[in-house]
Amino acid sequence: MAINPDYLGREYPAPEAYEVTRGKIREFAEAINDTDPVYLDPAAARAAGHPDVIAPPTFPVILGMAGSAQAIGDPDLGVDFSRVVHGDQRFSHSRPLYAGDLLSSTTRITGIRSLGGNDLLTLETVADDADGEHVVTATMMLVVRGGDE
Repeated sequence: MAINPDYLGREYPAPEAYEVTRGKIREFAEAINDTDPVYLDPAAARAAGHPDVIAPPTFPVILGMAGSAQAIGDPDLGVDFSRVVHGDQRFSHSRPLYAGDLLSSTTRITGIRSLGGNDLLTLETVADDADGEHVVTATMMLVVRGGDE
């Protein structure tokens, strides 16, 4: 089943704001095996000029999960999740994510195309802080592998 092109531009707001905490940053840093002190130690982060620990640059992948799940779970979009592989991921930061940030985000479908018998779905998540200032845009491209028919 091909991805429904009418969904291009559709937006999926996260159901609630995401609170960035020291614990979540620590868990993510440990999961990616990055022990940079600015991720784990508030004093080291402050010494580096930050107000608190910062999140690793790839941490915002978490922010897109709620909106992406809404999109992929929509049966009318036409994504067979059993055929999905992650094709690409990019981040555009206005500033680091800090422990204590409360971020609102919206995921938008920015690309739908076919290539070599596969469908490519691009999702862009824009996250703003509590003051409405842009913090990061996370862009992911998913490949929905074509059938073996």
